[in-house]
Amino acid sequence: MSRYTGPKFRISRRLGVSLSGTGKEIARRNYAPGDHGAGRRAKISDYGTQLREKQKVRFSYGLTERQFHNLFNKAGKIRKGTHGENFLALLERRLDNIVYRLGLASTRQQARQLVNHGHILVDGKRVDIPSYEVKVGQEVSVREKSAKNVYILASVEAQAGVLPFLSMDKENLKGSLVRLPERSEIDGDFNESLIVEYYNKLG
Repeated sequence: MSRYTGPKFRISRRLGVSLSGTGKEIARRNYAPGDHGAGRRAKISDYGTQLREKQKVRFSYGLTERQFHNLFNKAGKIRKGTHGENFLALLERRLDNIVYRLGLASTRQQARQLVNHGHILVDGKRVDIPSYEVKVGQEVSVREKSAKNVYILASVEAQAGVLPFLSMDKENLKGSLVRLPERSEIDGDFNESLIVEYYNKLG
């Protein structure tokens, strides 16, 4: 299945989460899209609740269904920790997400474009694969020729700080993953146990 390229605001309102990170999508119309979005809605089944949670996380990180499922299966092979928490940690370690978390991009979509277009280096080497898994201690930086990119500079300027498992040098446009993320440091609006239940039902 290809990556969704349709209206992001519509998906945000349907899932009740801001995919842009700004909150603009649901600030004005905090209800589902469509003629009957603001009216009474039918009660959602357990399966529907699990599916919605899976979609919320998938669209938030910008993965295709296949990428999402493959990463979920990979998390299940990690012996330490719970399946759901390991899964969220793997999502956080994607290169496009690290670029976003470091403040080098204002959205994950913009971060993915920066990686695809070769603006990002990992340990001094260009990596153009958004799904690249960043390891603890690796340095993520902006290529010298891209150091004056107005979008990157604007994003860094607007960044108030980074999460505890990251370090960031704004002046030199580089940062690193100092340790693995803990569950309490990842978005609290996600209920990973529902995703585990969803895939367990699929078999």
